[in-house]
Amino acid sequence: MQTPVTEIVWPLGVYAVAVLIMVTATLAISHVLGERHSGRATGEPYESGIVPTGPSGIRFSVRFYLVAMFFVLFDLEAVFIYAWAVSLREAGWAGYAEMVFFIGVLLAALAYLWRIGALDWGSIGRKSLDRRKEESRRDADDR
Repeated sequence: MQTPVTEIVWPLGVYAVAVLIMVTATLAISHVLGERHSGRATGEPYESGIVPTGPSGIRFSVRFYLVAMFFVLFDLEAVFIYAWAVSLREAGWAGYAEMVFFIGVLLAALAYLWRIGALDWGSIGRKSLDRRKEESRRDADDR
């Protein structure tokens, strides 16, 4: 027995309309009730009242961003592993095999990052990374 599409879709439409009404109401109420002031530090970053002493465009090493990306990736993977651990009995041996494969891919990615020097912050790691880049440039020039 098939149900008409409208019986399946109408709750989604009601939910979407309710969300739009709530968002509109929240924005309208905050506009009406919100504070309106302009102090001396209103235009300053974070309105902390501390006078800036230099340019805001300070350059950080790209390694900081790499570490942040690695953290986010491995943190997200930890969430997947936790969800798998919670449903381990329902997943059975097939779920176990899939998680072993998933962790194997993670370890391979970590080994690759380690091998190319993406995790090395010392001068030795940088030198080896620069040497590999130079070798790849020479290989490309030879072709």
